[in-house]
Amino acid sequence: MRTSDLDYDLPLERIAQEPPTARTDARMLVFARATGAWEHSAISALPSFLRPGDLLVFNNTRVFPARLLGTWADTNGAVELLLLEPAAVSSGDKSETWHCLCGSGRRSRAGQRAIFANGELKAEWLETADAGRVVVRFVSERPLADVLDKFGRVPVPPYIHRAPGDGRDQTDRERYQTVFARERGAVAAPTAGLHFTPELLAELQRGGISQAFVTLHVGLGTFRPVQTEILDEHPMEAERYIVPEETAAAIAACRSRGGRVVAVGSTTVRTLETVAAQHDGRIVAGVGRTQLFIRPPYAFRVTDAMLTNFHLPRSTLLAMVSAFAGREHILAAYREAVLQKYRFFSYGDAMLIR
Repeated sequence: MRTSDLDYDLPLERIAQEPPTARTDARMLVFARATGAWEHSAISALPSFLRPGDLLVFNNTRVFPARLLGTWADTNGAVELLLLEPAAVSSGDKSETWHCLCGSGRRSRAGQRAIFANGELKAEWLETADAGRVVVRFVSERPLADVLDKFGRVPVPPYIHRAPGDGRDQTDRERYQTVFARERGAVAAPTAGLHFTPELLAELQRGGISQAFVTLHVGLGTFRPVQTEILDEHPMEAERYIVPEETAAAIAACRSRGGRVVAVGSTTVRTLETVAAQHDGRIVAGVGRTQLFIRPPYAFRVTDAMLTNFHLPRSTLLAMVSAFAGREHILAAYREAVLQKYRFFSYGDAMLIR
């Protein structure tokens, strides 16, 4: 399959720059895999499209303010880091070592130093690799997490236009986060979960629709652009996941009663399908890393339905939903969404594929 097979036309004005006024204000395109038919609805109507006995599975990862703006120690030139995941932690010398992405006008090399957080945080480059990947050792008097919470910026995707000091970081800190976020570690939100409120979750429970959680810390594996002409040649970055015992039990119970497993978001799908592929279709509790790249053709083992946002052209996420519902069906539904002026991507509307 060629990457260009996942292309579609999207006017720039359809890319949502702000979250809706209320989380449940989002629209929802409901797509039937069996027939290819769709209907227009809203997230607030989700309970009417599910059945008692169904199980919603969410990703409860928590986005942290992983974007740091600073200066090089020797030239005072600007440098930016996006923290991805820890490489090592040392509490003895008040340092932490992280895998990061570096943005700068100069070439990265080992031994470089930079200053962040008004001088409170010092950084030394330990290793460099292609595509801006670096390993950085941070030193500060207080825990790095505290420094990031004060000085870091929410790493919203580049198609959501933000500028330092524009006053919207606080809004992003609240809205680029699910209401059920618990496990800190993501550099991008599981955006299908952004539509839920405590009230909607309670309504779903009253309707007999159970809920369970996995954790996948969203990183490069989810949002790295496809740069190969042949889709199969795209290398997936590994991402960390956790499946709790209670979630494995909830999925087994759902199966036994004839309910559907409804994955909220592509990261939830990726977690469930990774574990199912390793255990002959069963969901088993555990911790691991996944490099699973779901693209056509793919035999889903556990996911019966999926709630997801609209995805970028030529992306691994569009490949996943194409594998789930058929490429031609999905592209036709996307054209309908564009025609009907749905809002796209992270702060945009949703699609229920069932």
